[in-house]
Amino acid sequence: MLNQNQQFNEQQQKSSGMPPQQQFGGHELLEVDEAIGALTGGLEHYVIYDQHVQDQELSTIMQRQKTFLTQMYNTILDTFKSGKDPAVKTQTYLMEENNQSVYGMKPSSPKTPIQSINELNDECISNGILGHLKAIASSFTLTALEATNPVLRRIFADSIPNVIEMAYEMYLYQNKHQYYQVAQLQPQDMQAIINSHAPVQGNMSH
Repeated sequence: MLNQNQQFNEQQQKSSGMPPQQQFGGHELLEVDEAIGALTGGLEHYVIYDQHVQDQELSTIMQRQKTFLTQMYNTILDTFKSGKDPAVKTQTYLMEENNQSVYGMKPSSPKTPIQSINELNDECISNGILGHLKAIASSFTLTALEATNPVLRRIFADSIPNVIEMAYEMYLYQNKHQYYQVAQLQPQDMQAIINSHAPVQGNMSH
């Protein structure tokens, strides 16, 4: 896809007379700036939280994600500054958590925001990281929809599944430790919703 984008970009450059690094729309530049800002904020919080993590498993997940996000940052910046294919193309993030969720709610004490850095714990840290990953995924999606530069658009679009995978990994970690509990509807209500939609019948080729 990047090769096709590169060819299109070269054709666009010839027709527009603009160098690749200037082939961005104004709205696109503002969205990209916000997306890079969201990614930067997330990366900075990985650093801020690092010394306060207690669980080695959480520390390992965070280090792996931070390394991947740092390369993602460099890849985006490479094309943002050149308008061309990046030196390091978009990679694929593979989480190490299994994808089994634990359903149901267990009684727990009401939570309040921490008032001191001494109260910072793994639940708070993993929740903060998950929030950043959700913000990055949302910002990247909006940016991909607004981007006019084909290479940059593809980089953001291809990066979204990776950020989603990281957010899912962090959710699974939280769920396993009962930091993120998943409520369910009553079986009859669940079935009623599932059965409230039906497939389209007949020939769908026309």
